[in-house]
Amino acid sequence: MTQKTRKRELLIVTDQGTEGILSQFLRRRRLNAAKPYLKGRILDVGCGSGALAEMVSPNRYTGVDLDTDSIISARNKFPDHKFSEKLPDSEEKFDTIVLLAVIEHVKNPKDFLMGLSHWLAESSDAKIVITTPHPKTEWIHNAGASVGLFSKHANKEHGDLLDHQKIDKIGKETGLSLRVYKRFLFGINQLAVYMRNP
Repeated sequence: MTQKTRKRELLIVTDQGTEGILSQFLRRRRLNAAKPYLKGRILDVGCGSGALAEMVSPNRYTGVDLDTDSIISARNKFPDHKFSEKLPDSEEKFDTIVLLAVIEHVKNPKDFLMGLSHWLAESSDAKIVITTPHPKTEWIHNAGASVGLFSKHANKEHGDLLDHQKIDKIGKETGLSLRVYKRFLFGINQLAVYMRNP
């Protein structure tokens, strides 16, 4: 997958935390779920307005989002952190790549993860951390979005929601091993941590 293709695949909605009564709450829960796995240099893909940057020192953080308004907002909130509308040079490597509420918005999650793995450091503890809604609770997202509890735009742009089995399969197909899998927020959301195969 070329850099141009990766960029096209990185179709991230306008900052989801700005729309929906419970969106900030959901964002905070995703951040808390991911926090224990934030080690080393962090690449935050689909960073929105940079909420994750608050948890990571500026010299260890790079945030990427295609939405210009989100990047401007992130730079204003966290002027010492690095934010961009494009992925870094492929020679740059990261210990942790984070996708919080992102993978459900890309057309081909397997190719997307495979492409991002090029930015993963060679160390044995390098990882990709994702959060994503569980498909069995899609009706909750649909109902909540229709009454303004969650982001209507984000909900409309959901592609295929992945369950545990699909999350594991995608990892295997991309040469990654699913090392951690958890459901949180009463099972509505999932956290997965991929690492290179030993």
